[in-house]
Amino acid sequence: MSRVSLEGQVAVVTGAARGVGEQLARKLSARGARVALVGLEPDELARVAASLHEDAAHWHADVTDHERMAQVAREVKARFGKTDIVVANAGVAGGGPFISSDPESWRRVVDVNLVGSAVTGRAFLPVLAESRGYLLQIASLAAMAPAPMMSAYCASKAGVEAYARCVRGEVAHKGVRVGVAYLSWTDTDMVRGADEDEVMREMRQRLPWPANRTYPLGPAADRLVDGIERRAAQVYGQGWLRAMQGARGWLPGLLALGARREMRRYEPRLAGVRAGLVGAGGAADERERTRA
Repeated sequence: MSRVSLEGQVAVVTGAARGVGEQLARKLSARGARVALVGLEPDELARVAASLHEDAAHWHADVTDHERMAQVAREVKARFGKTDIVVANAGVAGGGPFISSDPESWRRVVDVNLVGSAVTGRAFLPVLAESRGYLLQIASLAAMAPAPMMSAYCASKAGVEAYARCVRGEVAHKGVRVGVAYLSWTDTDMVRGADEDEVMREMRQRLPWPANRTYPLGPAADRLVDGIERRAAQVYGQGWLRAMQGARGWLPGLLALGARREMRRYEPRLAGVRAGLVGAGGAADERERTRA
């Protein structure tokens, strides 16, 4: 597939203060893109923006706020003259049994990951149509493999995959391409935060190989940037995830069989699983809502 040079392109990355978003911003900038960073942590966004190779700016915004994101889209165009690439990356996670989960935290995962992605698309697709640009939606292995103790995250990532595929068909005639990116467990604050809970960490380690590993962030981000250059419909942060697409028909049943055994094993310890959002990004989201 032909590649589009990133030199002089304008890329918007949501959730850019840390993790996958920060790495994408750095790697896009290193290849010549001008980057607009969007997120909830203005000090961290400013730090990242100041360290990039090319011209960059940052915007403080909650991706679930349509009016604010529409304003950001207008301001990015005013600042840079156009928008060529949008990476809808902002996301949060929580874990634990659904029945005892905190309802507000559960809903917030869905709001940020799914609704926030749709709000991002609604705000930026008009300017992407002007540039015949590219929207990359960050999904997850969780979209293919619904696992116990991750109901909100799996539901939200399955949702964003479906949403992005629907939009792909709606905007293709306008010259806009839409891709979906899949990542397995990648070394970010979110994954490290989830691993702080002993039960969640042990259950993840008991997953079958290669899904039980934590993968380095750098190579995953390189794969995503490569996909952005190719305007790819599917992008895989870890190469083996491509093969998982062919296994989607039987994965849910297989996982359900294993879950029955695992949940019985961990039942006595489930009451101690931490409720709420995980990692530094989750803490930032909770602080933002407290201030609001």
